Amino acid sequence: MIRPVSSRRDAIAGDLRNQIVTGRLKAGERLPSEPDLAARYAVSLPTLRSALAVLQGEGLIEKMHGRGNFVRRPLRRITYVGGVRCPDADTPGDTALRVTIRTAKIRARGQLAALMNVPARSPLTEFICLAHEGEAPHSLARIYVPRDLAPAAVPEESTLRFGALVNLGNLHPRLAEVQERVRVRLPTQEEASILQLGSAWAVLAITRVITDTAGRVVETAFLVFPGDHADAVFITRHQSDDRGMEE
Repeated sequence: MIRPVSSRRDAIAGDLRNQIVTGRLKAGERLPSEPDLAARYAVSLPTLRSALAVLQGEGLIEKMHGRGNFVRRPLRRITYVGGVRCPDADTPGDTALRVTIRTAKIRARGQLAALMNVPARSPLTEFICLAHEGEAPHSLARIYVPRDLAPAAVPEESTLRFGALVNLGNLHPRLAEVQERVRVRLPTQEEASILQLGSAWAVLAITRVITDTAGRVVETAFLVFPGDHADAVFITRHQSDDRGMEE
């Protein structure tokens, strides 16, 4: 009797899942090549890849482009709250992130000029910030500010506490509005490579625009987080006006 492809896929996924759960395959370990695994289980490559896709969907393994399949390391959740990142209640608050920062002088064009509300070719400073937690990439941010508001010097690398990543928009003394647009999408090829994500893993993408009290946009930021362990939380606080209650 010929076993259905789905049952062979599930059997392979179950065997590999058991090896991961029991520690026979350890976090960070590279799995044998797909042809080797297909030969070991006596199945076709499409069936083998279907089984691996099941485990990828469960977050047990990840496929690195050009490198192979790896057992995923335990991931700490990233919580984005009101324009900053901070750990959730179960995460130690003093875990340091290593942040590398690259700067460039650019001219506003297209979508960026529209978001910054400036004419095309207006001078901007770009900050590309890549955060690492240990050796693992944590998040990616591209931040743009008017060149006259950019700091004179920014360290190329720094160690920052989780949630204390530099917010360049705060260089301006009076901010009036922070507008954030949140999307879940597939990563670009560049983002997948930088954040070491499989091409099928979604990312949480946040576009943040900060405006001052004069109506000038002082920062536009494009923030990218691995979507399988990132949350976005937005809190609105209302202040009551008790003046009408006074006698």
